[in-house]
Amino acid sequence: MTDIEDVLARIDQDRDQTLTEFLRLLEIPSISSDPSGAAGIGEAAGWLKRKLSSMGFEARVVATEGHPLVLAHSRAEESDPGPRLLFYGHYDVQPVGDEDQWSHSPFKPKLVEEAGVTRIYARGASDSKSQLWSFIEALRCWREVQGRFPGQVTILLEGEEESGSASLPAFIEAYRSELACDVAFICDSDMWSPTQPAVTTQLKGLLHEKVTLFGPNPDLHSGYFGAVAVNPIRILSGLLAALHDSEGCVAIDGFYDNVKEIPADLRTQWQALSKEAHQLDSADLRGGLVEHGYTPLEAIWGRPTLDFNGITGGNQGPGERSVLPASASVRLSFRLVDGQDPADVREKFRHFIRARVPEGCRVEFEGSEGSRAVAMSPDNPFVQAVARGMEREWSTPTILKGSGGSIPLAEMFSDVLGIDCIVLGFILSSDAIHAPDEHYDTLRLHKGIRSWVRILDEVRTLRG
Repeated sequence: MTDIEDVLARIDQDRDQTLTEFLRLLEIPSISSDPSGAAGIGEAAGWLKRKLSSMGFEARVVATEGHPLVLAHSRAEESDPGPRLLFYGHYDVQPVGDEDQWSHSPFKPKLVEEAGVTRIYARGASDSKSQLWSFIEALRCWREVQGRFPGQVTILLEGEEESGSASLPAFIEAYRSELACDVAFICDSDMWSPTQPAVTTQLKGLLHEKVTLFGPNPDLHSGYFGAVAVNPIRILSGLLAALHDSEGCVAIDGFYDNVKEIPADLRTQWQALSKEAHQLDSADLRGGLVEHGYTPLEAIWGRPTLDFNGITGGNQGPGERSVLPASASVRLSFRLVDGQDPADVREKFRHFIRARVPEGCRVEFEGSEGSRAVAMSPDNPFVQAVARGMEREWSTPTILKGSGGSIPLAEMFSDVLGIDCIVLGFILSSDAIHAPDEHYDTLRLHKGIRSWVRILDEVRTLRG
């Protein structure tokens, strides 16, 4: 057998051991957004640090103002003189929510045979402990068989991705020399289908805004003033309705100024994929708002959007209360495409709202900095190498796709480290991510590890 076949044979041989250790990682309640999860975060960071140290990495837990990160480097004497590779994953998980809605205890992993596969039910099984575990085990088997890592390897494991990554920008800036690399792999994405792998080459930017509209009065009795006084809910609802036109376009002046049209060849590919976009089957799209002239997949991946995420004001129940509220508020999010600047979009949005606030009312805004879209060329040699590696394992072409989601880390890596980011993973939209009964399956865990070995075999001769 060739060297690569030896590594794959080791992965097959260690399959039960790999699963046993993965289940142990899933038992750790590493919830980052709840103070009660601090102990689990610390336990998971320490567990992963010991795992990486046992594999030959120089690993340590790095404290931040929030939750700790795990940082590991391969030793020079145990690294091939290939490319400098940075692997990112996150070990924190979402809160459990209502545990009564779970069929199995979220931190007592359960193996269940169903639908022809063995599923692992646990919080974090899919998002995203399985993703980091896949490349860790691939690197372990590679070194044990080959005696060296396939290049100079750095691993960064975050502990607060699910709670906003507040500490990550300062960490990347402070440790930029240690994170220097030729390419970064962000392992937190999905496959095209259960049998077809994908690389995400376009990620949208993200901008959050909160708008609060105040009327000139305190809460008023609607029986006395309902016919004459300003109702902030009515005013705010009208403002929100004006943000889209009848064809699904965002009606903010200048919103599309820097938006590039989807290239014709890419549109052709995406339109073909739209016919088999199985992930769209998980939601009923009737009554939805799709920009005129675009398929749902084109709209999700290649066009900017504005969505309303929550609205509140006045009586929230449970009893009846006839009131004209003093204020009303809404939370919105923009998903931006390449060429759009979050600060510019924010200013245009706020100007749109301010220009339409009636006399006697005032408006306040809140919002974080936002992130830009990130796009990778399909011709990038690392993208092509990853696509070849996954195609070899799954025996089917790798889809180069977009995403309606955002990974601000990709922008940080690009801006601070000046590197390309390859976004991939083996998650499926049907894995109940962030929901009760989150799950993964043992076949994807195994083939994900094998995929990484094939990817490493493809990239080890490249330079950034």
